[in-house]
Amino acid sequence: MTGPIQPPAANAEIRPFRIDVPQADLDDLNHRLRRTRWPDQLPGVGWDYGIPLGYVKELAEYWRTAYDWRRQEARLNEFPQYTTTIDGENLHFLHVRSSEPEALPLIAVHGWPGSVVEFVNVIGPLTDPHAHGAAAGDAFHLVVPSIPGYGFSGPTRRPGWDVKRVAAAFVELMRRLGYERYGAHGGDWGASISREMGLLAPDHVVGLHVTMLLSPASGDPEEMADLTADERRRLEAGARFRRWGSGYYAIQSTRPQTLAYGLTDSPAGLLAWIAEKFKEWTDCTDVPEEAVDRDQLLTNVSIYWLTGTVNSSARLYYEFSRSGGSWQRVEPSSVPTGVAVFPREIAPPIRRLAERTNHIVHWSEFDRGGHFAAMEEPDLLVADLRRFFRRFRSR
Repeated sequence: MTGPIQPPAANAEIRPFRIDVPQADLDDLNHRLRRTRWPDQLPGVGWDYGIPLGYVKELAEYWRTAYDWRRQEARLNEFPQYTTTIDGENLHFLHVRSSEPEALPLIAVHGWPGSVVEFVNVIGPLTDPHAHGAAAGDAFHLVVPSIPGYGFSGPTRRPGWDVKRVAAAFVELMRRLGYERYGAHGGDWGASISREMGLLAPDHVVGLHVTMLLSPASGDPEEMADLTADERRRLEAGARFRRWGSGYYAIQSTRPQTLAYGLTDSPAGLLAWIAEKFKEWTDCTDVPEEAVDRDQLLTNVSIYWLTGTVNSSARLYYEFSRSGGSWQRVEPSSVPTGVAVFPREIAPPIRRLAERTNHIVHWSEFDRGGHFAAMEEPDLLVADLRRFFRRFRSR
């Protein structure tokens, strides 16, 4: 389907990569966690003022004494990984080729506060469906990049890395890998970046699949009066998020550097900052581990800590705001688009509003799951990706 390509290691522009964190860095993490200076907390407030002290202390102690980074590092190193330099910055990515010759290339893009760790449970089913009880014809060649400034693609050294620039870098990455025709998938920033790839390279991106899609209302009274009860509920969910859940967005889009001193110096602070989002954005009731595996969550946090990229990852919000980006203004896209709607998404999309600026050809509604679909409901996500992209195969 894509024609023969050279193995990535044979490409002079692409370098094999293996995660190998120095033991001194792990010892330093343990030391810092052990010496954490904890804040006070009002009695009986639960999560109302933010992530509770007791929960963070317990999770930090597990991170320090029971969590095994080396085990998780080895698991990540089971996947072929590479780096390359694009637009002056180092870019890290997983590249897992399927053994199926007609596999469709697919780039899967994470968001914040995520990483390539989001996708570890879907890589096998997507690249080797036959081994997971599915049809071999549903196979993908999978490319999973770390966004510039995130994890092993960071920290970035220059300003200006907004959504458009990241998307252009990923289009170039797919070109370097020899893929002329491919799909794109993402949630959170990954959805925006993948969508932008379609706008930049519509002749190459055959289809776009997202788990988060903005569908702002126009404010027209006639349109608002015509909304169903479920559509109103979705708009209200978005309004609640903007009112009560977007404090992180405000500071990361205005003062990421100031925030970074605390989060770069304190692993407990970083843990609280990220784990809170997994509680608020997943399909859970009491703690995020009801929705995502605790070790997978901590591997995600560990990558931010060990690479020192909480600052450069937050800068994406700053650059987006300064580049004229807006959640209320969306450039129309003609790329065939599939949407997977999980009920605990930050702001579940409304199809008829989304269709004003997107060429939607596939729409799935699920009864469970939230913002981190690949971590929470990998089987549902994999099945939906297979269904959506079947229409683009054998062409």
